[in-house]
Amino acid sequence: MKIAVVGATGLVGTVMLKVLEERNFPLTELIPVASEKSVGKEITFKGKPFKVVNMETAIAMKPDVALFSAGGSTSLKYAPLFAEAGTTVIDNSSAWRMDPSKKLIVPEVNAYELSIDDKIIANPNCSTIQMVVALKPLHDKYRIKRVVVSTYQSVTGTGVKAVEQMMNERQGITDGAMAYPYQIDLNVIPQIDVFEANGYTKEEMKMIKETRKIMGDESIRVTATTVRIPVMGGHSESVNIEFENDFDVADVKDLMAKTPGIILEDDIDNLKYPMPKDAHEKDEVFVGRIRRDESMPNTLNMWIVADNLRKGAATNAVQIAEFLLQKELI
Repeated sequence: MKIAVVGATGLVGTVMLKVLEERNFPLTELIPVASEKSVGKEITFKGKPFKVVNMETAIAMKPDVALFSAGGSTSLKYAPLFAEAGTTVIDNSSAWRMDPSKKLIVPEVNAYELSIDDKIIANPNCSTIQMVVALKPLHDKYRIKRVVVSTYQSVTGTGVKAVEQMMNERQGITDGAMAYPYQIDLNVIPQIDVFEANGYTKEEMKMIKETRKIMGDESIRVTATTVRIPVMGGHSESVNIEFENDFDVADVKDLMAKTPGIILEDDIDNLKYPMPKDAHEKDEVFVGRIRRDESMPNTLNMWIVADNLRKGAATNAVQIAEFLLQKELI
């Protein structure tokens, strides 16, 4: 089992390698891939050094799976070339997510859609992944009509430069890396990605469109506001869900507690609820603050937190590869 990690020296690529190692993915050969400026550098995996190679070398080596985290333009150019060589590509960029010919997969939700013919598989947006893990069992039981989500997203979702900007600002350094048009430390920026013609950001529209595609239900109405906050460790979401059918809050909590991939943290008497610092470096989705919306019938409020670099990116991609291997689709 030959595995290529494309973008191996980047923030998500580094976490992909860590997740592959932690989960003891049964690979026999690792192929770290990065841009030309990184070719020849060494990365360490399971205590052994591996030299970074370029795209052409990696394609020629015909890996079984290529985990991509190198940006949309790179994926659009090279994912088809890997696929032509017989490699199954699992892509973390937005390049293929809304392509009707490509599957958009969260294993706990819709891995059953995958077949041996899927050679380019899209990994959803980080904020969408954690939300749909919680929404799927609720939709199955109560039928979701509408979702209103506001996100509180970690600077790690932007990348290394954003982390540097925040840490520099905390030290009073103002002439360092700038990932955002405004100060992020001690501030909140209600913009993630560029604005579109309808006044929503690209990130917000991703959540709207991706949720429907993953859930396999275009009738679900979704609206989103995505916000960058000065934290690390994970993304948080306030989610308001209107159902066709009524529910019992205790039953909802029981359902969340029994759903694979979810950890229920909902004990307000002891001030227990999910926070990004507790989700950091964890693979699960944490759910809490479950309560009825008293202003609307059949409507629920909940709070969802997950590590955006792991379940929101690297772990989800590796879980897709694990599913493909288990079902003998690679």
